Amino acid sequence: MGSVEGEKKALGWAARDPSGVLSPYSYTLRSTGADDVYIKVICCGICHTDIHQIKNDLGMSNYPMVPGHEVVGEVVEVGSDVSKFTVGDVVGVGVIVGCCGSCKPCSSDLEQYCNKKIWSYNDVYTDGKPTQGGFADTMVVHQKFVVKIPEGMEVEQAAPLLCAGVTVYSPLSHFGLTKSGLKGGILGLGGVGHMGVKIAKAMGHHVTVISSSEKKREEAMEHLGADDYVVSSDQAEMQRIADSLDYIIDTVPVFHPLEPYLACLKLDGNLILMGVINTPLQFMTPLVILGRKVISGSFIGSIKETEEVLAFCKEKGLTSTIEVVKIDELNTAFERLRKNDVRYRFVVDVAGSKFVEEAAATTN
Repeated sequence: MGSVEGEKKALGWAARDPSGVLSPYSYTLRSTGADDVYIKVICCGICHTDIHQIKNDLGMSNYPMVPGHEVVGEVVEVGSDVSKFTVGDVVGVGVIVGCCGSCKPCSSDLEQYCNKKIWSYNDVYTDGKPTQGGFADTMVVHQKFVVKIPEGMEVEQAAPLLCAGVTVYSPLSHFGLTKSGLKGGILGLGGVGHMGVKIAKAMGHHVTVISSSEKKREEAMEHLGADDYVVSSDQAEMQRIADSLDYIIDTVPVFHPLEPYLACLKLDGNLILMGVINTPLQFMTPLVILGRKVISGSFIGSIKETEEVLAFCKEKGLTSTIEVVKIDELNTAFERLRKNDVRYRFVVDVAGSKFVEEAAATTN
């Protein structure tokens, strides 16, 4: 099916200012172009990054803003040049929806590192319209940035893999940390961290969870299958795992010292930073120099890696630990997420919510 003349109306929940409070919002989408896929949203995960965006923590927010970048939906229309998808396919959309297509990252299937990438929300698309995310009933997305959800995978389980899952998978793949027998650490047991434990264990790694308190020990060990659990403030326990880990995936999204965790790495160990933090981090160079250690960063994953992690999780039978909420519970869910009161990822049941009727009655 080719382009349909005229813009489409969408209904979502948007933040209007840095208070971060979301409320019903109606807006227009572009028509379905030749390379576009028109998607009816089924569900969408909530990521900690959404908080930074709606609260303008990074000083880059534009309002009104419909967040949400772990989107699963059903294809209801495709453009004339779309070859990968057909009407009825269940698909996913992640953090980015555009790139330049010609730079080195783009030509290397690493479009997430393109300097001209277009975010799935809080950005401007090539047609000049603002991008809006998945806490809405519909989206129009270029086919390059859409992935198929494996047949038989529950949609609510697939949603967190589009950000949290691929965010962990990508550095493990890129840095050659997929072979069995490695010793890894997961710092922070939230939405990304819990997927880190599951994916690393499925790769055959010995996994140590490093957390700020004892409260998640039972969860980590008995439910997620971690091999060890260390409280970061316990110096004796931290000393016990000194010079023992091949890598640490650092998911903590607030300021924290790096020295205690660098000390846990063995020779050539890698501390992989993933948390979005707007405060400079510091470390003493001898901890890096004397162990030839690496401090690296990793940003989500490519479309190719997203397809890989979906296939990997389907093959291994991995599932996210989620709590499903309705669209009108978004503000409560965000407040709970700020307090780390979720086990471990909220997923919004968009298709099963009644926000469409409410939005139509309360917005222009």
